[in-house]
Amino acid sequence: MTLILKPGTAWQDAWSRCLSTAPEAFHEDRVLNHWGGEWRRDGRLMPATSPVDGSPIAGLPRLNGPVAHEAVRSALDAHRAWRHVPLPERKARISAALDALTEHRTLLALLLVWEIGKPWRLAQADVDRAIDGVRWYVDEIDVMLADRTPLPGPVSNIASWNYPMSVLVHAMLVQALAGNAAIAKTPTDGGLACLTLACALIAREDVPVTLVSGSGGELSEALVRAPEIGCVSFVGGRDAGGRVASALADLGKPHVLEQEGLNCWGVWGYSDWPALTAQIRKTFDYGKQRCTAYPRFVVQRTLFADFLQAYLPGVKAVRFGHPMAVEAPDDEPPELDFGPLINAAKAKELGDLVSEAVDRGAVPLHWGGIGEARLLPGQDASAYLPPVALLNPPPASPLHHAEPFGPVDTIVLVDTEAELLAAMNASNGALVASLSTDDRDTFDRLAPQVRAFKVGHGVPRSRGDRAELFGGYGASWRGAFVGGELLVRAVTQGPAEERLPGNFPDYRLQPA
Repeated sequence: MTLILKPGTAWQDAWSRCLSTAPEAFHEDRVLNHWGGEWRRDGRLMPATSPVDGSPIAGLPRLNGPVAHEAVRSALDAHRAWRHVPLPERKARISAALDALTEHRTLLALLLVWEIGKPWRLAQADVDRAIDGVRWYVDEIDVMLADRTPLPGPVSNIASWNYPMSVLVHAMLVQALAGNAAIAKTPTDGGLACLTLACALIAREDVPVTLVSGSGGELSEALVRAPEIGCVSFVGGRDAGGRVASALADLGKPHVLEQEGLNCWGVWGYSDWPALTAQIRKTFDYGKQRCTAYPRFVVQRTLFADFLQAYLPGVKAVRFGHPMAVEAPDDEPPELDFGPLINAAKAKELGDLVSEAVDRGAVPLHWGGIGEARLLPGQDASAYLPPVALLNPPPASPLHHAEPFGPVDTIVLVDTEAELLAAMNASNGALVASLSTDDRDTFDRLAPQVRAFKVGHGVPRSRGDRAELFGGYGASWRGAFVGGELLVRAVTQGPAEERLPGNFPDYRLQPA
């Protein structure tokens, strides 16, 4: 049956709703930056296309360095006023902003579909997770702020494009709840309209948020090194994170730098194969374009035949395609595991790496085809990449040691526990890992030797929400750990002798 675009869900439908919902932030031809308490028609407008079908969408209004510095100085003025607003008033304003976000939940999710290619289910979950998570902090913040004060300057947020709401907006609102002004740089690759709408709804409640767009190279001096900045919060890859860390090295500035790692799933002395099959499809959520994805399986060689029988049904069950392609107008959006990658360039780059790895000796255990995707007739499909599984990628291939950030699994066979641990620690630190083994004693003995912040026993781990902590080991994280009380502690000041939990050589917050 020929698929159609679900009526009312086109980009132009979403854009029209943005114009009517937040006319202060959206003009007919562009999105505005927000700084100094005003929406501003500044910045060099850059064209953009949707990864879903290659059609034009809102492009970034890129600012330059001097304007970014001006925005930071304005944020400091707002911060100095906001830090003295009583906590009950801050809670009331944040709660009102959350009510507004809830009211416009479906529009925020639809923008995520078009801007970063999220399937409808996952787009809604991203919005809901942000709202529900911040509501928890509103309820718990009084205890968390006992004997603590806001930072001397605003918090600067630089985050990747994959979770604009549940990572970036969530962080900004918790930072504001703790008494800080929050600055965010729009991710270059996507999320502009969604973040702009969210910030418009938040700013209406007189919560001090700044949203600016531009390249990391142009804005880094202002958003990282400016003396007005009280803390830097970064989520992204190791290359960009390393540049931020270098810029912070001589400043002694509070920081939270979440960086990528090759999260591994080990299989050793294991026999519950139906349980593993049930997990495989779930690991492909959002095409593994997330920091807690599992792109590497490290398998005991003698179990490989059984592993393969369990793995292949899971990967063959994966569904991908256009997030809003339906069979009939009244149908709900499809239950997809992922849509496109973030852009066509990323899909081509990853596809080329797969082909190169096979040419050099990797064995393709599964190599999906674009014909398996749910697509509209004749649509641009250049950003779509079918799921792939490769056995033993060669050491010369980036797929051997780096996170692909796409729907590509690599499988490595090992013969000893030492080899298992070496393979699972190949990237010098990770955020999460899992180990499937029948024997609890074996898990308890091996798990502490895996260089990951969270290790699951036969189940995947995630960032977590609310009270659950999050961090990373090795090169996957620098600075303070977050989550629960630690997220608030990371953006506030406490006793002079306090040392925050995290990865840094010798760093402590000083009182105001």
